[in-house]
Amino acid sequence: MSTKQNIRNIAIIAHVDHGKTTLVDSIFSQTGVFRDNQQMDARVLDSNPQERERGITIFSKNAAAVYEGCKINIVDTPGHADFGGEVERILKMVDGVLLLVDAFEGPMPQTKFVLRKALELNLKPIVVINKIDRPQADPVKVHDQVLDLFIALGADEDQLEFPYIFTSAKNGVAKLSMDDDDQDMSLLLDMIVREMPAPESSDEEGFQMLVTSLDYSEYLGKIAIGRIQRGRVKPGDPLVVVTPEGVVAKGNAVKVFTFDKTQRIEVKEAGAGDIIAMSGIAGVNVGQTLAAALKPEALESFEISKPTLSMLFSVNDSPFAGQEGKEVTSRKIRERLMKEVMTNVALNVEETDSADTFRVSGRGELHLSVLIESMRREGFELAISRPQVITREAEDGTMLEPVEHVTIDVPDEYNGVVIEKMGRRKAEMKHMETLRGGMVRLEFEIPTRGLIGYSQEFTTDTKGEGIMSHVFHDYQPFKGKLPARETGALVSGDNGQSVAYAISSLEDRGVFFIGPNTRVYEGVVVGESTREYDITLNVCKTKKLTNMRSSGADDAVRLTPPKILTLEQALEFINDDELVEVTPESIRIRKRILDSNQRAKAAKRAKG
Repeated sequence: MSTKQNIRNIAIIAHVDHGKTTLVDSIFSQTGVFRDNQQMDARVLDSNPQERERGITIFSKNAAAVYEGCKINIVDTPGHADFGGEVERILKMVDGVLLLVDAFEGPMPQTKFVLRKALELNLKPIVVINKIDRPQADPVKVHDQVLDLFIALGADEDQLEFPYIFTSAKNGVAKLSMDDDDQDMSLLLDMIVREMPAPESSDEEGFQMLVTSLDYSEYLGKIAIGRIQRGRVKPGDPLVVVTPEGVVAKGNAVKVFTFDKTQRIEVKEAGAGDIIAMSGIAGVNVGQTLAAALKPEALESFEISKPTLSMLFSVNDSPFAGQEGKEVTSRKIRERLMKEVMTNVALNVEETDSADTFRVSGRGELHLSVLIESMRREGFELAISRPQVITREAEDGTMLEPVEHVTIDVPDEYNGVVIEKMGRRKAEMKHMETLRGGMVRLEFEIPTRGLIGYSQEFTTDTKGEGIMSHVFHDYQPFKGKLPARETGALVSGDNGQSVAYAISSLEDRGVFFIGPNTRVYEGVVVGESTREYDITLNVCKTKKLTNMRSSGADDAVRLTPPKILTLEQALEFINDDELVEVTPESIRIRKRILDSNQRAKAAKRAKG
């Protein structure tokens, strides 16, 4: 078995927002991927519009840079816990990882999660302590914390001797010691070529590749992405899909691509050690092996993370159905969800008793809301139910539910309210420490259910200064009933257009989600009540005109600006008797039963 000395396959792993994508930008600038006169977007790998808006990486990306004759295949992985399934698979493609840690925040939950996976796979780590330019950064202390983390995760002696480097990816600065003068990113690239193992490979034996992710193209169909373990492949080669059970599908390679900079480049042939994308094999799925038809041997696969949360996606049946979107039928929704499942392997779609409703399960609220937002932008109208956790049954018959490990950094004055609220949601505190700058770090284990609807409250309670992150921990015995939303809803009792006069006279009832001149229908939620029960009201009521007052006097009404909810906030807000109506133009909350009399009867029946 030889090694390909001119190739390095590496993944960049880190907690969300520690600067992975910016580091890739710096590497590209250093290797001359961008010409001096070329306009370069910041965070070049975050190409999806939602990634740019949210400022996070959602989909893993492949890219490649050539440095002093060595091709460095780089995989940028998502840092958010909901996309942890992507990270686990990507690590199967590489020989080493750049572990990126913020010089101020230090190791965070997702840092531990991805590092544990990397150590289990015996991957070579290089530790990059990034953002050394941040105020109050303490890179040397963070290096010690990373070492402690390696020890806590049971790293062996080789792994504990990890090479490390200090960087400011934003400024393109790297140095081996904080006392050194600033240098450019060539220091890091030298370290990658020197320290990272070259891929072991054999070009002679039959082709073999583990499929680690999938893409889809309208023209090419399903595209399998992975690293060639052995052999060579070219268009036209007969291939088979192999699992431990045997051959499950056959086909011919149609097009073969390697990665060059941020683009896919079609090639005539690719060999062992390279990361490629290939079209032509429609029957392949993530975790399966593509092999030469003459030598069908399966590679060791991996377990794909199971979903922990589900929502019901239904056809929009509100009075405004079909007025704002193009794709409104259950057939179109079903087609779109099935297409998503082809590439998004952590997602699960099931039919329900109703032909108009589908149960969609994923890794968390963000995972599912990214899909909903994508569909909305493509012209779909949907009604979405409140998220529900997916429980399991233990061997002894007890019910198990998913539990998250939560890390919260808050200013000292808010830690009391956070501890109290988390306690109410059945969280157990595991650790507490004081950080620099008057901050406190709290660590909890909490049922996934307990986090639904909490992030808005958390932001309010900590005046926007708290940082909360969580990662799936494990399944534990069911923790019992949790408190529901403590406030009721303000519900429209009429159809029509909202009026400033009506809203101003009702402002003492709660916080409104709509402003004047908004179309409403009976049963749509227009705000959050100050009481614990729902209040039905008329926001379309106009002032009666007399010969003393003109309707123009309305113009002087001063209203509190409405609280406009984002998709995530709406999903967090709703109760079981409510739905989020999602269209390309609007996000509304509505009652499942729109008629107020029918709602009252249903509530009575539920109590009885």
